Amino acid sequence: MSLVIGLMSGTSLDGVDAALVECNHHHRPVLLEATGIEMPEPLRRQLWQLCHASEAAFEVLAETEEAFCRLQAQAVAALLDKSGHAVEDIAAIGSHGQTIEHRPGGAWPYTWQLDNPSRLAELTGCRVVGDFRRRDLAAGGQGAPLAPAFHDALFRDSRQWRVLLNLGGFANVTLLPPEGSEMPVIGFDTGPANALLDGWYARHHEGRFDRDGTWAGQGRSQPALLEHLLSDPFFESTPPKSTGREHFHLQWLEAQLTEESPADIQATLLALTVESIARELERHLPAEVQANTCVIPCGGGAYNKAMMAALAQRLSPIMVERCESLGWSPDWLEAGAFAWLAWRRLEGLPGNLPTVTGAIGPRILGGVYER
Repeated sequence: MSLVIGLMSGTSLDGVDAALVECNHHHRPVLLEATGIEMPEPLRRQLWQLCHASEAAFEVLAETEEAFCRLQAQAVAALLDKSGHAVEDIAAIGSHGQTIEHRPGGAWPYTWQLDNPSRLAELTGCRVVGDFRRRDLAAGGQGAPLAPAFHDALFRDSRQWRVLLNLGGFANVTLLPPEGSEMPVIGFDTGPANALLDGWYARHHEGRFDRDGTWAGQGRSQPALLEHLLSDPFFESTPPKSTGREHFHLQWLEAQLTEESPADIQATLLALTVESIARELERHLPAEVQANTCVIPCGGGAYNKAMMAALAQRLSPIMVERCESLGWSPDWLEAGAFAWLAWRRLEGLPGNLPTVTGAIGPRILGGVYER
């Protein structure tokens, strides 16, 4: 048995999640404890600027990286205190880092997560596993999404199809056929989720996000605008595929607007998330199994009541099931995934699924930085 901490800071830039996970070869990963540290506003602004910068000074990168590593170390300390464990009990920390830019296509594919595993090891006194994505990218993959391998280990069912739906800054799905099926696990990004919703909300309101989708509910989705947004080539591209802020951002949105009201645009962005997910499931789930399929939302969007209601209506007869009913809170799945991936690295086991990322084969992911 190994106790591993996973750290995750998503594209929403709202904080660092930390999950303590028990991993071994005999049963599915078990979530023991979890906590989150809110992103301080100065650091959030620095990261936001880096995510949208065409260039950056080395000193700014170093300053931001140090502040981010210290926030991660605070999350680890808070988790240890909450769980009652000492750092000596922990086999490793799996650190995803903060994605600044992700461009897996083109002549020079790259993905960049701001992180310093060496510094984090010094700050925490714990072994760190980091830099998970670039090995998959080096093997011809997208470097994302990586969570589907964890979803497979955690949620595969003997009788029904399950779809893990992560609603973070961007939405991605993992399609899990029943155990024993000859069909492979596939997973991919479906498009924007909270990144555009939060950004548009913050443009017009105080605060970072549209709680419960209340503002979206005050507007009306505009069919012509929705179809225009869905005409972006990403939505028609075939997996493996992944995306991020370098493609879907407020400038992308604003270039396609006419005279719509701000609330109607927010409602249309919510519909864009729902419709892009639904169309992908219709493409990739056999029609005959949809009535025996459940979608399990996780991530921050799982708490958006308006989005959950729209998903349930649009996806029917596919069922929408709460993640908690399967033993995990939707808040901690991504952090849990990087705990599990760190454990896989220590065990010398591959962490990617080539059917998901497009890599030429399974690869052991991440580098190890000793305590």
